[in-house]
Amino acid sequence: MSETGSVDDDRWLVINGRKWRRTDRALSETLVSRLKSHLGRGRSGVRATKSAGDEAAVAAAVAAARTRVGLAKHGLGERGPLWWDSPEKDRIARANEALRQLDALDE
Repeated sequence: MSETGSVDDDRWLVINGRKWRRTDRALSETLVSRLKSHLGRGRSGVRATKSAGDEAAVAAAVAAARTRVGLAKHGLGERGPLWWDSPEKDRIARANEALRQLDALDE
């Protein structure tokens, strides 16, 4: 928290003047870790496929990687509805559903 200790410190992170939503603090460490693993794989997939040569394959791979990133960010509470506006049980359910969908991508 900042010296003022505002509520915003628990909800937002400022990096280079840009405001980013923090991960929902109600989520368990295990759930956050699993979602962040998917997030990392998605981001890596976007980077890797953008450097490939086949435009059609790159477009499809980038779309799939962005889907993974979006699901992970929504599960973490970093995108979508503001996590602090929802009951904790709904936030945890949303994160678990995102994880279920992400795991299904690997099947």
